[in-house]
Amino acid sequence: MSALGRSGVEITGLAFGAAAIGNLYTEVGEEEAHRAVDTAWRRGVRYFDTAPHYGLGLSERRLGAALRTRPRSSYTLSTKVGRRLEPADGAGDDLANGFAVRADQRRVWDFSADGVRRTLEASLERLGLDQVDVVYLHDPDDHAEQAFREGYPALEKLRSEGVVRAIGAGMNQAEMLARFVRDTDVDVVLCAGRYTLLDQSALTDLLPAAAARGTSVVVGGAFNSGLLADPKPGATYNYAQAPDELLDRALRLKSVAERHGSTLRAAALAFCAAHPAVAGVLVGARSASEVDDCAEQFAGPVPAAFWQELRDTGLLSADAPVPGEDPS
Repeated sequence: MSALGRSGVEITGLAFGAAAIGNLYTEVGEEEAHRAVDTAWRRGVRYFDTAPHYGLGLSERRLGAALRTRPRSSYTLSTKVGRRLEPADGAGDDLANGFAVRADQRRVWDFSADGVRRTLEASLERLGLDQVDVVYLHDPDDHAEQAFREGYPALEKLRSEGVVRAIGAGMNQAEMLARFVRDTDVDVVLCAGRYTLLDQSALTDLLPAAAARGTSVVVGGAFNSGLLADPKPGATYNYAQAPDELLDRALRLKSVAERHGSTLRAAALAFCAAHPAVAGVLVGARSASEVDDCAEQFAGPVPAAFWQELRDTGLLSADAPVPGEDPS
């Protein structure tokens, strides 16, 4: 378990991302979603992350239901604010936003103080809880001014009131997260896809800033949306078809991993977890079998010779920490 900043909130090194059980891209049955959460629990996962955005609230409802019988003090749960849900006519589906659900609600960008509180209240109702441990400002890329001027102070107030225990921001970029680390008192940031075996842009500013400030980082998108899980023609990188040069790089990484008796998935997860500022790695899964595989890969050995070969061949920067290495 690792603490998130100075908040006292602790998380497991492997975390369950609940976007997939909100019908990300394709439908997931109720029982299948429940089994995925149960399997994560059986595998020792005690940190679960969700958001209103995921399936227009479906992810929150399913995660809350699956965790309902667990002692509330025995796990850590995070959700997000910034997209407020409002009723819609329900015509059509939400696949344009990535979720196979009925479009009976619509998302409204809202990082105002009132919007933050209203969004969190609605999330608590869907989750069936009276408190969550961590709340992130979700994807404020195009709403920086309101997020810093209104959204962040609202989270800070909720933390001081004891409504939430830790606060932060979650994004698919490193630059604005570094600003949150430097200019605010966030406990944690969730950085998706920017610290992987293919993209180490978070190493430039975000991770050093977080280490210096004592701010925790949770890394998401360890597989860059699929390419590092199963590199093959047509695989996705950052939710679009992977360019040929990145596919070639991923295949080379896979070949090195297999030659050293490991797997690319194990190496991808181990790399993310190795940085001293990283408190946990968040992995999405839609089924019990996917959870089992993630847990096995996360615990799987990756020999030191693998990392050395990556450095020797230019597949990994010498500046990036690797497992078993003294970061000093």
